Amino acid sequence: MGRKLYVGNLPYQTDEAALTSLFAPAGTVETVSVVRDQATGRARGFAFVEMGTDEEAQAAITQINGVELGGRALTVNEARPKTSGGGGGYGGGGGGFDGGGNGRRRSEPRW
Repeated sequence: MGRKLYVGNLPYQTDEAALTSLFAPAGTVETVSVVRDQATGRARGFAFVEMGTDEEAQAAITQINGVELGGRALTVNEARPKTSGGGGGYGGGGGGFDGGGNGRRRSEPRW
C-alpha cells in the first residue's frame, strides 16, 4: 500500500486547504495537489493527497471514500503510477489513425 492517494469526483471549487482539513482526521497530511487545467487554472475535479504512513493512507481511504463534498460523492483510492507514453490515435504511435503522424484525425459520425 502506498501513501499517495487519488481523490476523484471533486467539486471544481475545492482547494488544497479544504482537502487538507478533510484528510487531517485520518492522519498526517504530507502534501495535497489539486490538478488544474494549464490554460484556465481551473481545478479539473481530481487531486492527489500524500499521507504520512501507509496505515494513515488506508485509514483515509476507509473514512473518506464515498463521503459527499459539495454534493458529490468522493472517490478515494491508492494512486497508480503515471503511465508513460501518451501519443494519440491507433497504437499510441502517430498523430492519427493511420499512424503516419500527419496530425490529422479521422473524422466519423458519433452515432
